[in-house]
Amino acid sequence: MEIIQSINLIAINPKVRNGRAYIVGTTVTVHDVAIAKIYHGQDVDGIADWYGLTLSQVHAALAHYYDHKPEIDEQIHQQIRHTEELWEKRPGNENSLLPR
Repeated sequence: MEIIQSINLIAINPKVRNGRAYIVGTTVTVHDVAIAKIYHGQDVDGIADWYGLTLSQVHAALAHYYDHKPEIDEQIHQQIRHTEELWEKRPGNENSLLPR
């Protein structure tokens, strides 16, 4: 007899983390885990340790990321562009009247 188990570790709620997928029982988003893995090259053990997660939680977040990669990558790139825009507008940059 086959038993199918469901691992429900990822949730999406428009009222939580701006509607981004997150790990249930934490404030860690799938974005956070994906950025740590893809952009910072951390391994799953390091991610679990850094965020205080179980390996199952990290793997669930990465599975969700890979299942929704184009959408999440676009959201990550939007976040990066927004951060760059804020960086350019900060006081003391070359376009500011304030000295550096």
